[in-house]
Amino acid sequence: MALLQISEPGQSTLPHQHKLAVGIDLGTTNSLVATVQSGMPLILKDQDGKSLIPSIVYYGKKEIKVGHEALNYLSTDAKNTIVSVKRFMGHAQSDIQYKESLPYDFEETNQDIQFKTEQGLKHPIEISSEILKKLKNIAEVSLCGEITGAVITVPAYFDDAQRQATKDAAKLAGLPVLRLINEPTAAAVAYGLDQKKEGTFVIYDLGGGTFDVSILKLNKGIFEVLATNGHPHLGGDDFDQAIAELIRNKNQLEKLNHEDKRALITHAKQLKETLTNNSSAKTTIKISNGNEINFTLDRNTFFKLTNDLVQKTIQPIKRALSDAKLSIESIDGVVMVGGATRMPHIQKEIKDFFKKDLLNDLNPDEVVALGAARQAHTLAGNKSDQDLLLLDVTPLSLGIETMGGLVEKIIHRNSTIPIAKAQEFTTYKDGQTAMSIHVLQGERERVSDCRSLANFTLTDIPPMVAGAAKIRVTFQIDADGLLSVSAKELSTNKEATMTVKPSYGLTEEQITNMLKQSFEKADEDKKIRALSEAKIEGEQIITAVKNALDKNANQLLSQDEIKKIENEIELLSTSLKKDDVDLIVANTKNLNTLTEPLAEKLMDQSVLNALKGKSIDKVNL
Repeated sequence: MALLQISEPGQSTLPHQHKLAVGIDLGTTNSLVATVQSGMPLILKDQDGKSLIPSIVYYGKKEIKVGHEALNYLSTDAKNTIVSVKRFMGHAQSDIQYKESLPYDFEETNQDIQFKTEQGLKHPIEISSEILKKLKNIAEVSLCGEITGAVITVPAYFDDAQRQATKDAAKLAGLPVLRLINEPTAAAVAYGLDQKKEGTFVIYDLGGGTFDVSILKLNKGIFEVLATNGHPHLGGDDFDQAIAELIRNKNQLEKLNHEDKRALITHAKQLKETLTNNSSAKTTIKISNGNEINFTLDRNTFFKLTNDLVQKTIQPIKRALSDAKLSIESIDGVVMVGGATRMPHIQKEIKDFFKKDLLNDLNPDEVVALGAARQAHTLAGNKSDQDLLLLDVTPLSLGIETMGGLVEKIIHRNSTIPIAKAQEFTTYKDGQTAMSIHVLQGERERVSDCRSLANFTLTDIPPMVAGAAKIRVTFQIDADGLLSVSAKELSTNKEATMTVKPSYGLTEEQITNMLKQSFEKADEDKKIRALSEAKIEGEQIITAVKNALDKNANQLLSQDEIKKIENEIELLSTSLKKDDVDLIVANTKNLNTLTEPLAEKLMDQSVLNALKGKSIDKVNL
């Protein structure tokens, strides 16, 4: 069938003039991919018509399952089924909360987080890349073409290490990144364009693993972030953990295996979701020792249990308002983003705090991806109805170590990005010919209370008396929120520059090796798939032929013909137990060929039965 492309007179029909760009919400619990079609953002669905893709990766001995396909393994192989990997991005092992209650084995010899799986050690970046590969595949199948670029959203409170880790994951997935944008900003884009709203808005974003609050000013296509704040380890997962711990304590469950730990969290999540629309919820949990736990939870108990978590979201709101020099009264609306905002006590608390109705007319699960798709459409160079100008901010201050273990801040938090700032420093010893630059992130004054990002050295400084040399240190943050630092001695123009890489991430060499492995395993993966498909086809034809023989083979075939078919079935059955694709395909073909006469006779008999007793003029042709 030929496809006919219709265009307006004088306009080209060439499809390559429209670049396929997508927005990706790489979420803690679920992930989505969206694009713009006919000027409107659209969530793309997988082959089963599902838009929310669980952020779950299963590592079996010979296979990797992602999303819905990995769900089944949560209860049967919890250790190898990784969920909420976003919470581990750009972190060290010491940052992990509830480590003892997590159903994973971690590599303990390394400060960096690595999961022990059936396929060896897996880094959070590598796991995230599998989710991105899945989303990329959904997009390319839906759009019938190769993706030329993606805008990926990150929590506003993601630091440099977490942002770089996200870009590394995209690189590993073979996904060109147009830009990283903050999730609240993406939500504002969706609301600002879809609802034609202007004014000052609070974006309250509570996802599965992180909480962000951003204050944005929307005016004629300009989205200016006035302030941002949040909590990097607060989300729906923590509400699940609180319920799981309650179940554990009430039933005195001390030593649990991986599957039991996962079962508690899974049932806790189900209870939480049921309480969104019901006053109480109950569940039955089967423990591996054979015991069953019947547990009931009502709304009031759940609200009291998690009230401290809800209150943890209020303080960042107050800090953001203070940073933006705004009162509650100056806020025009509050946009609720993230699946966790569906919890009734959260909605009530935020509504009471701002004393106004909440904006939740867009699906809180989809709004971030829709906004990202808008931005991707523009950045890819496709024509857009409106050009967007996004003025985002950096969430944390950046600076360098100075004498006495103190931090000199060069770029302060809530500074609009992209940004470049420079400050001059000098030597503190006579004849000093080198200077160590220690880059730090955080709001505290002491080095020990801030996060170390990088160290590098400026050498070949002319020997001078202390205080005579002038060294200009420049901090530059790009549109993705990623940092580069340079130091220059002004009399000689001697310069040292580095792009700040995260302390807990992958090196370029590691990424290259992983990419190499993925290419090397591509053939292996194809072979595994081909073998699986061949076995399925072989099993199907055996079942079909056996059913045909059982029905009326004696009436249609001779005993010799039946014997030959039975022998061929035996040959195919034997080959299915082996991992020889060619043998299975050959035996399947032989059985198909051998049974063609039987199929024809069965068809003829079916037609005769259908026509029996009917006159030709009454038969529907």
